[in-house]
Amino acid sequence: MQTRAIAKNVGHPPRKVRRVTDAIKGRRVSEALAILKFLPNMPARDVYKVVASAAANAENNYSMDPD
Repeated sequence: MQTRAIAKNVGHPPRKVRRVTDAIKGRRVSEALAILKFLPNMPARDVYKVVASAAANAENNYSMDPD
């Protein structure tokens, strides 16, 4: 089962956000959050919040392992 979290009205261009999401695609949550913490791009902050929110949704709403 997959969980989702959506960030709306983020003021970053899709091309820059896509570069950040491609860097973490296919990785475990803890590893992705560590990578996002040290990326110098501004969209990395918003992606970090969304990934952390999706992990929290998985744990609290669906009783799943956050990773």
